[in-house]
Amino acid sequence: MPVSARSIAARMAAAAERWLTSLDDAQRADAMLPWPSEDERHRWYYTPVDHGGLPLGRMRPAQQSLAHQLLATGLSRAGYVTAATVIGLENVLDHDEGWRVRANRERGRDPLLYWARVFGDPAGDGPWAWRFGGHHLSVHHLVVDGEVQASSPCFLGANPASSPLLGGHLLRPLGAAEDLARGLVHSLDAEQRAHAVLGPHAPDDILSGEDPRARVELAGLPATDLDGAQRERLRALLDVYLGRIPEALADREAAKYAGDRLGAVHFAWAGGLEAGQPHYYRLQGPRLLVEYDNTQRDASHIHSVWRDPEGDFGDDVLARHRATYH
Repeated sequence: MPVSARSIAARMAAAAERWLTSLDDAQRADAMLPWPSEDERHRWYYTPVDHGGLPLGRMRPAQQSLAHQLLATGLSRAGYVTAATVIGLENVLDHDEGWRVRANRERGRDPLLYWARVFGDPAGDGPWAWRFGGHHLSVHHLVVDGEVQASSPCFLGANPASSPLLGGHLLRPLGAAEDLARGLVHSLDAEQRAHAVLGPHAPDDILSGEDPRARVELAGLPATDLDGAQRERLRALLDVYLGRIPEALADREAAKYAGDRLGAVHFAWAGGLEAGQPHYYRLQGPRLLVEYDNTQRDASHIHSVWRDPEGDFGDDVLARHRATYH
């Protein structure tokens, strides 16, 4: 039986409580802030800097497990596997960079430099939120009235984007996000491509960056100009992003673009069209911004994010909540 958004919120609250209870006073001071702590709650990064909160490196192994259990409640099974792989890639990146030691760190890249933080009381009746993030990973959820109300921004990256495995296989944590988009742009005819492709050069990074109030100009080809098969490709690509979060939450998001409403989603591409060439794309529509960029490290370094430009961090939900109850 599918798990409801309310049941997911209960799982999050239980996992957050188990983790917080395991911490000592000094750890808890960094792990938990009072609600709403607006400035800090809106702070987010995907670069290898201090993300705010309690890092895995300051937790005992059992506490690290509890922090991962909290992360897993906010992701689908595939989403958690991808996130865990992204964290593990820090070891690969450390190897590829020659095990360099960075300023004030004993390791250049460190899979224990991922931070968790809770805002408010998961066991209380009021709104609360949590985040988990570090290099190439940022997950956010807001719970209001016992239900998950917002799950963006949600960022996943991969460096390297492609790594060799034994037997000639490749490890590509975000391979579907790349391949489905390339398949879509290749399916376009000349007229469609003239509207969808913004230019031969991709930007150096996602345009919205780490700005909590970023706005990106609407551009590209609307889904109303796609044929049936192309629309299915677009839907599959969008589902790769929405499918990061638990099924009930992903289904709720997908319903916003069901049927004719998918027509309002625009697809834009920039850069090379072939594998191995630097490239960028985005999906935009009502309450939707998906950005993907793969330009660094000879196009083997991916940044990808799913955002709600009007409701990241659940700001719209909280505004309605305050108007009703305060």
